[in-house]
Amino acid sequence: MGKRLRKLKKIRLHHEGKATLLWSAISLVVLNFAILHIFDSRLPFDICIAVSAVIYAILLNFFQCPIRTFENDTDGIVVAPADGKVVVVEETEENEYFHDRRVMVSIFMSLFNVHANWIPVDGTVKHVNHFDGNFHRAWLPKASDENEHSLVVIETPDGTEILARQVAGAMARRIVTYPSEGEDCYIDEHLGFIKFGSRVDLYLPLGTEVCVQLGQKTVGNETIIAKLP
Repeated sequence: MGKRLRKLKKIRLHHEGKATLLWSAISLVVLNFAILHIFDSRLPFDICIAVSAVIYAILLNFFQCPIRTFENDTDGIVVAPADGKVVVVEETEENEYFHDRRVMVSIFMSLFNVHANWIPVDGTVKHVNHFDGNFHRAWLPKASDENEHSLVVIETPDGTEILARQVAGAMARRIVTYPSEGEDCYIDEHLGFIKFGSRVDLYLPLGTEVCVQLGQKTVGNETIIAKLP
């Protein structure tokens, strides 16, 4: 029990969700009071209460901000930037920054995942850019290129560059990216936040040893995605 309590203390709500959670709570309370006074029967009110509780529980989970510390050596290690499921592991052409062949690993975040994003490698931020675009479903291949997205290029201490791309989904309408060009960044720090269904793509150099498989679930800032060459 003591171990479980210590674990629970490491979970908090992300500041990006405070306004959403507040207005959602107010809206649900108003809706439930309206249902209570409109209908003579109590059944609609009980149903509305149950549905509201489920919706708010999903929002609370979505806006969790777990405090996690990567316990292993970080040299040459790429850690998961997000909770979710690996939907792409392939060699592909990266045409926005590198303009060459890269190893791509994509993690899809469903509505039920924590949507905080973490820095995947230690290094220096070399480039940050945001692109407006469409809002295709995040797991579709064309989402990486056509959806609204933000990219961050990080150079590791040995000079290797990796690219992390935050991609909006069909429901996502806001991408928040924290690093700025020229800053030092480290594993354990937050990369940003994406609201409501999205994915994070990693573009790694050829020769990278990928440590995850297609369909595997990841834990942000804990799962080792790859080992750099």
